[in-house]
Amino acid sequence: MVLRLHEFPTEGDHVVGTVLDVKNFGAFVYLDEYEKEGFIHVAEVATGWIKYIRDHIREGQKIVCKVLRIDTSKGHIDLSLKQVNEHQRKEKIQEWKNEQKAEKLFEILAKDINRDVETCYKEFGHELIKTYGSLYGAFEGAAFEKKLSGENLKGNWVEHFIKVASDNIALPTVTISGIIEVSCPLPDGVVHVKDALIKAEKEEEDVKINIRYVGAPRYRIKVTAVDYKKAEKELAKAVDRTVNSIIKHNGNGTFYREGK
Repeated sequence: MVLRLHEFPTEGDHVVGTVLDVKNFGAFVYLDEYEKEGFIHVAEVATGWIKYIRDHIREGQKIVCKVLRIDTSKGHIDLSLKQVNEHQRKEKIQEWKNEQKAEKLFEILAKDINRDVETCYKEFGHELIKTYGSLYGAFEGAAFEKKLSGENLKGNWVEHFIKVASDNIALPTVTISGIIEVSCPLPDGVVHVKDALIKAEKEEEDVKINIRYVGAPRYRIKVTAVDYKKAEKELAKAVDRTVNSIIKHNGNGTFYREGK
């Protein structure tokens, strides 16, 4: 369990909760992330007139709510279910699942460095959350950059943290593709074409380049990278390597996007 930096959420936040009890006047909800109880008035359960509240919400249901008001002195948290759209709900649920995964990875890290989880949070866990915005954000950043940002994030635990991140976080990727036509009139032209295509598949870290035969002289080239900018850059470089190689042997090389 994450040792929270804040005892209460902030007004306007989206929070994940489990419905504890449903009454005619509203529903009581346990906020999974904060270990506190909130309340949804019946008017905030759904739009329009509500005849039977259990047609809209039921005990045991996992929901995403918007925080309307907070009274820290009384411990009251007023919530709204109807003010959360489908996109916001899916986004929050994914964020919550990511944090659950990050907490488990943090437990693995603590075991690797022979410390208890609570001590790890006190020594550097809270600083990770402060620097990256969330524990999962810290793991994702470490997996992508192979390092940690922040002057206070230092120690013999860093190397272990990066390894746990790299081994368990699948970075989001994008894939772009196109058609490259390669031909060579020389008697051993097939060899030169093959060599030119092999040059195209030269990969850098975090980049995958795949070439498949479509039908002579056409080949489909796909590039997978962490973002479009990187993918476009590596695709251009791969095409240039192929074209430059085949031109040296009196051949021709042309690239175009599919559909053209």
